[in-house]
Amino acid sequence: MGRKLALFLFSLFSWFAAAAQEYQRPAINLELLVQELLAQQEEDNPVYEDVYENLLLYYQNPINLNNTNADELTALFVLTPAQINNLFTHIRQNGQLLSIYELQSVPGWDLITIQKILPFVTVQEPGLLATRQDLWQRILKNNNHYLLARYDRTWQQRKGYSPPDTIGNRLTTRYSGSPDKYLMRYRNSHAHDFSIGFTTEKDAGEAFGWQPTRHQYGMDFYSAHFQVYNKGRFKALALGDYQLQFGQGLLLSSGFSVGKGSETITTVRRSNVGIRPYSSVLESGFFRGTAATYTIHQNIELTGFFSRKRVDGTLGAAADSLAAQAFSFGGVQTSGLHRTPTERRNKHQLTENIFGGNIIFKTSARHFTTGLTFVHTSYNLPLQRQNASYHAFSFNGKQSANIGFHYSYNLLNVNVFGETARSYSGGLGTVNGLMASLSKQVDVALIYRNYAKNFHSFYGNAFGENTRNANELGWYTGLKIKPAIKWEITAYYDRFRFPWLKYRVDAPSGGQEYLVRLLYKPTKTANLYAQFRQETKGLNRRENGRPLDYVAPATRRNYLFYLDFSPLPSLSLRSRVQMSRYQHEHPWETGYYIGQEGIFSFGKTVLSARFALFDTDDYDTRQYVTERDVLSAFSVPAFFGTGTRVYLVAQQAITGKLDAWLKIAYTQYRHQETIGSGLEEIAGPVRTDIRCQVRYRF
Repeated sequence: MGRKLALFLFSLFSWFAAAAQEYQRPAINLELLVQELLAQQEEDNPVYEDVYENLLLYYQNPINLNNTNADELTALFVLTPAQINNLFTHIRQNGQLLSIYELQSVPGWDLITIQKILPFVTVQEPGLLATRQDLWQRILKNNNHYLLARYDRTWQQRKGYSPPDTIGNRLTTRYSGSPDKYLMRYRNSHAHDFSIGFTTEKDAGEAFGWQPTRHQYGMDFYSAHFQVYNKGRFKALALGDYQLQFGQGLLLSSGFSVGKGSETITTVRRSNVGIRPYSSVLESGFFRGTAATYTIHQNIELTGFFSRKRVDGTLGAAADSLAAQAFSFGGVQTSGLHRTPTERRNKHQLTENIFGGNIIFKTSARHFTTGLTFVHTSYNLPLQRQNASYHAFSFNGKQSANIGFHYSYNLLNVNVFGETARSYSGGLGTVNGLMASLSKQVDVALIYRNYAKNFHSFYGNAFGENTRNANELGWYTGLKIKPAIKWEITAYYDRFRFPWLKYRVDAPSGGQEYLVRLLYKPTKTANLYAQFRQETKGLNRRENGRPLDYVAPATRRNYLFYLDFSPLPSLSLRSRVQMSRYQHEHPWETGYYIGQEGIFSFGKTVLSARFALFDTDDYDTRQYVTERDVLSAFSVPAFFGTGTRVYLVAQQAITGKLDAWLKIAYTQYRHQETIGSGLEEIAGPVRTDIRCQVRYRF
């Protein structure tokens, strides 16, 4: 009785406090959050932008904690299963949350966790969904309804846009379009109700024109979706472009998923997000067609989907046929770039057909979930890989099928989960894990994965070291310790082995990786952390720029120091110092980056500026750094050589419905006469990038 009375008084006080001053969701440093979720960047991975856009979507459409589920909360990668269970137990025992401040009374919800999740959640009534208006009225009256347009260009001329040179009897290749990049996006969505939108884009170098024979219809890329939720027994209905994620992503994870990073616990487990609308500009990794999730019983859900779309591929004459019209393809191209004659020739040369389904059973208390997934993929032409040893067990042919089983079980503060699947080739893949809250201060995660060298999954992205879930065996251990209210220590150790050859690794190999991070959060507006990461794995030796048939261990060490604090309500300062060292049977090479950023807000204007210095011995010690950008854009440029980087981002609310952004980035290199290589080469040591964007909210 005493506990319930105290909770009632606390909630009543919170309600009056909220009534006296309306709660404002805190601003979010999405660049920092993505930096924590993802591993230390080692390559320009387009998945980063996908992760950023999904987090931004949750920020723009905050989750109502009184109307959500465990899978949706898991997708934020902030909460552990124990924290999610404690939230639902709190609501069952005490009723719906009255205020966001009530989260402080949920067991296991510490200050650092609450501050991380506040930008993505809210506490409110069901809202539009509870009204008696029909769907189209709700769409027209929805607040999260906008049109966005963006323009990008590099100021200096790159070689691909210069007049072609004559070499022998032929002209050199050049880009077919202008250096301008355009993007337009329309989106209208409401959580648990509907989402409708379209996206269109032209990359720099791509032609703008109308050529149906080349699959060119104005802009180079178009995407559209329409999805509704909770219509009778239909939990979700999707038309157009969409993504799917079930189980641990071994068969279907064509969207929001991350791997190893400084968040060592919550990122290792996938969630049953199911069907999600697709609105990114990435031209691969999504489905195009229709999908639906139907509630057969309160504990059983059935999802079916069909996708048919044209994809890019490199065509060649079939090796096993003498027929004049017999063709094969060497691989699906995922860059989405159609600038040169070769890239344009490869555009939409293949037709990809995918169908399948998933059935999930959940107990009434949602402590146990299990399901089956089936996926069938076919192409109109057979895939024939190039004659390379590391491709000996890669997929070849026109069609493949996969079937898999996944499960998740919660017992008190322990969550056990996993997925096992078999591909048409006979290869098996399995990933199994455990997450446990050993106490209020200690969380631990264990992951075991074993992906056979002949396991093929085209849209899978389960936890692992390789880009594809194949040819890998490994153990991962993650740890999170909260020794005091303002301190957090995270660490992981991962040991892995590759039974067969890989690209640039001409022998079976293995390696290990570990990370340690110390975080101190003295106030709500200050973050300070230091991080160290080391990775060692096999790589072909090179001598005088030529590869040798000899595998030697390559070791990379990364050091990072980051400080973010606000001396004034209108001013935020962010300092970043990072260094990397690399060794591959030669003396250690070193690279570093030092940057200072300031963010100043006054009225309807926000200005951000950063000045940075970088110096690296070579490309192996390049520095990847997250940068602040315009809304919906995410930047992780790579720096190598010696130079300075300066950028300015300005945001202005012109009217109550119209916003504008401008980013200017200036990079100057020392001791260099050119920047880049090939068609991206710039004559001179300076590069200037300009990006402007406007958004109109209906």
